[in-house]
Amino acid sequence: MKYAIIIPDGCADEPQESLQGKTPLQAAQTPAMDLIAKTGIVGAANHVPPELPAGSAVANMSLFGYDPVTYFTGRAPLEAAAQGIPLAPEDWAIRCNLVTVQDQQMRDFTADHISSDESAQLLESLQDRCDETTWQFIPGVSYRNLLIYRGAQQAAPFTFETRSTPPHDLTDQSIVDDFPRGPGSHLLSDLMNRSSEVFSDHQVNQDRQQAGHLPATNIWLWGLGKLPQLPGFAETYGKTGTMITAVDLLRGIAALIGWHEVNVPGATGYTDTDYAAKGEHAVAELASQETDIVCVHVEATDEASHEGDLAAKVAALENIDQQIVAPLHQALQDQGEYRILVTPDHPTPLRTKTHSHGAVPFTITGSGIEASDQATYDEVTGESSPLQFPEGWKLMEYFLTS
Repeated sequence: MKYAIIIPDGCADEPQESLQGKTPLQAAQTPAMDLIAKTGIVGAANHVPPELPAGSAVANMSLFGYDPVTYFTGRAPLEAAAQGIPLAPEDWAIRCNLVTVQDQQMRDFTADHISSDESAQLLESLQDRCDETTWQFIPGVSYRNLLIYRGAQQAAPFTFETRSTPPHDLTDQSIVDDFPRGPGSHLLSDLMNRSSEVFSDHQVNQDRQQAGHLPATNIWLWGLGKLPQLPGFAETYGKTGTMITAVDLLRGIAALIGWHEVNVPGATGYTDTDYAAKGEHAVAELASQETDIVCVHVEATDEASHEGDLAAKVAALENIDQQIVAPLHQALQDQGEYRILVTPDHPTPLRTKTHSHGAVPFTITGSGIEASDQATYDEVTGESSPLQFPEGWKLMEYFLTS
């Protein structure tokens, strides 16, 4: 049997006054998702335990069937795994975003979508001001980068009590009270302040401002942690998998659980991603004898929420439905026995522009699934369903074996 999972990241939301009380998922034209609901089942799952931070790292670990209370050790080490960066037991990985802070407010958590080349130049200049045996900056994609603390030379100053706020949680808000806190946090705050000095008159920022773009004023450090020990997916669930995503976090989880990854040209991790290309590559992967599960993760819905852009969120949902869910579902039916699951990882309300705790709706159809006569796939249908997973990590086993 072949399986497919589509993750419209952060698509679960609240009713919108401008949509006559509908959520974006209810308002969007999603006939392919609704067909899955009509021919299958709809339920709800909570992927973020209340004691853990609301976010994609915890939620996606749960979505892939791993109890985050047991296995979650931080977001950044998952992204380090995506880049093949080895972490020793004493090392710590830290998310290093380039941001725009003006008048002590988070003006833009993407530094106006700074390019990867510009980001790399800024980090190279900052690296020159830091001890390379202790601190290692790893350029990534656009504003998303990593910082590695190598602890072999001295005892690591951090613990799991060291806390930091994701920059996307601070959009248009004051940052004064949200610098890192807890053991070792003074080292992180010092680096953030140092970056402000290095970046202030950097040629990259001069060129950006001359071109009418916001400058990258400093780095923002968050999501630190140590490498988790995740058991392999094939050993745990008896299935192999392929991940299609433009986000390092999902690549990292895939690498740690032993899944194959397919890089799709034009996949950006933003609302301008090439939805059709993702759908085409997913359909092609169904023919692989090495893969039981094809997973397509789309970040666009989450990014739209972070920016408070309702129209972009609705458009992203419709693109996912038309260009990924519909062709993949049809291809699954054409090849034989199958199951397909559509689910976000966590809610990201447009109102707050950040991730939140709470259950999200899912829908499943395919071989062995009896239709439950639900007409649409949305938050209301999921909430009213008797099929509830308060421990969201148990949904994966249900999807594969029920």
